[in-house]
Amino acid sequence: MPSVMLSAVLEEEPDLYEAFPPHVDPSGITILTDSPPGKKAPLKTFEELQPILQQGRKRELKLLIRENSWPINSPIRASLWPALCRQHQHGKSMLDGFYWDMVTQVFGTVELPDKPIMLPPFVEATHCLGYHLTRKGRAVADRVVSVLGYACPDITYSPSLYPITAALLHFMPEEECYHCMASLVASKEKMFITQTKLLNEVTWKTVMQIAKKHASAAQHLSRLSGAIGPERIYADWQWWILAALPFPHLVRVLDCFFHEGIKVFYRVALAILILFHKHSTNQNSEWYAEATKNGVDHAVDKFCRNMPASPTKLLRTAFSIRALSSQYISRVFIKTEMTLKSKQVITGSRLVRSRSSDNLPTSQSQVNIQMMSHTLTIRESPRSSHLALWFPFPNAVFSDQRQHSSDLRQKLFTLWSWLPVRITMYQPVLLYTTEEHGCSLTTFYVRVEHHEPTLLMIKTCNNEVFGAYCSTRWFERNQKDERGNRQAYFGTGETFLFSLHPARAKYPWVGCAKNDSTDEGDTRTTHANSLFMAADNTMITIGGGEGQAIWMDENIRFGKTDRCSTFNNPPLCPSGDFEIRVLEVYGFSGA
Repeated sequence: MPSVMLSAVLEEEPDLYEAFPPHVDPSGITILTDSPPGKKAPLKTFEELQPILQQGRKRELKLLIRENSWPINSPIRASLWPALCRQHQHGKSMLDGFYWDMVTQVFGTVELPDKPIMLPPFVEATHCLGYHLTRKGRAVADRVVSVLGYACPDITYSPSLYPITAALLHFMPEEECYHCMASLVASKEKMFITQTKLLNEVTWKTVMQIAKKHASAAQHLSRLSGAIGPERIYADWQWWILAALPFPHLVRVLDCFFHEGIKVFYRVALAILILFHKHSTNQNSEWYAEATKNGVDHAVDKFCRNMPASPTKLLRTAFSIRALSSQYISRVFIKTEMTLKSKQVITGSRLVRSRSSDNLPTSQSQVNIQMMSHTLTIRESPRSSHLALWFPFPNAVFSDQRQHSSDLRQKLFTLWSWLPVRITMYQPVLLYTTEEHGCSLTTFYVRVEHHEPTLLMIKTCNNEVFGAYCSTRWFERNQKDERGNRQAYFGTGETFLFSLHPARAKYPWVGCAKNDSTDEGDTRTTHANSLFMAADNTMITIGGGEGQAIWMDENIRFGKTDRCSTFNNPPLCPSGDFEIRVLEVYGFSGA
């Protein structure tokens, strides 16, 4: 039995069976309190948290959730968890009865079947964790997951989806659980649940990378891993939390997770490593002996099951880790994702693209390219410079339309192959063009700022054509950091620059050109190497550090380009200064 359970105050609540839905068996649930009653301020109620949630005071809410160690049988989660999940909802809210209509459509009846429900293929059978659900509760979880699979056919691999569904069902009815899971799966601003094998691999490699910032714990784990290597251990990182932690610990982690996203899991995973290191450094310790005898992977799993820290101490350890900002985690995640997705051989500052089909647009992308090309070519006119953005030649040569159409498609195909693979599945949509919407930064923001990602295309009066793929909403220029200061730069390492004429070239973030996880050396990037996007009412900037890759004035008329540290690019036009002939901005429908 964990030592915390021996020292904790166990409360035998007479209404224990009334605290959970009927599909939960509470007989095996232990209620822990971290300190004697009266030592801390009273725990917040949902009525106290609700106005903070409604007013969007996210930082204040985050701190309150972290600080309030509600016992596992607290009634607050029946209201708090659905409210937290709803704030991540994308698009219109579901109508009442929608879930039951889906159940009827999938199963032909709303009655639970007697026979086991066949789960979607994205579920990992070895990790269908039911926690304290009854047999009926497991059937309810099976049904929720099956309907999610029917409603979200894009999910191909999501082993954590079932356990999170089961955990939600401990505190709410079936329909509410489905709505919560649908919101988490569809969330755009934060990641909660990985939905492909690629992203599942990205997460554990991200944990392995960020663990290097805490060298003592990471190196200790590497030394103990021996022949199996650390990769095998980190690959199981989410099961330390979802499968091995005692249920009261997991529930407190999920309190924070449903508000803050997967970064909470990252922090808790590191906290587990830090605590394991603390308890296994001494060669005479129980956990050192366990790691030596049965392997460090088994030792970490057993350590989690017998977690010696209380839920409060575990979270305090997780959230006290310094130099682990959301921006840093996002950069590591995107760098890892890009490395895994693209078969690129890095030689110096040049990227030599692999001939693997992974780097070529899919058939759907080719359709999108042709549709995009058609959208532009039908505007061809001697008086219109709109087409000139894609045909970087004088208007006089437009007579040879076959040659130009071929050249246009070739340029589009090249540009499309540079986009992140997931974005090529969406249809490009013209959001803003100076020809139709005028040359105003205000209009630019009104039409563009809430779209993510965006593709900026500039044609200069000297016929140079270049631009940038911008991974983050331009609305982020208004966001403030945790201290209340306005962010000067924002964006992620997925942003890149490109040139289409006179030369074709892609300039990715310099962080992508550093050696990846196989390199034990320093993989850090400086602040000057991570200045992706900046904007205010007077200008737009893409790329910073010792220069600005693209800068445009408030009238979207004049601009300048220089080498910058973030992309290590040359000036995108020879003169450095340029006059804008056409600016176009594309979004991606459904992204």
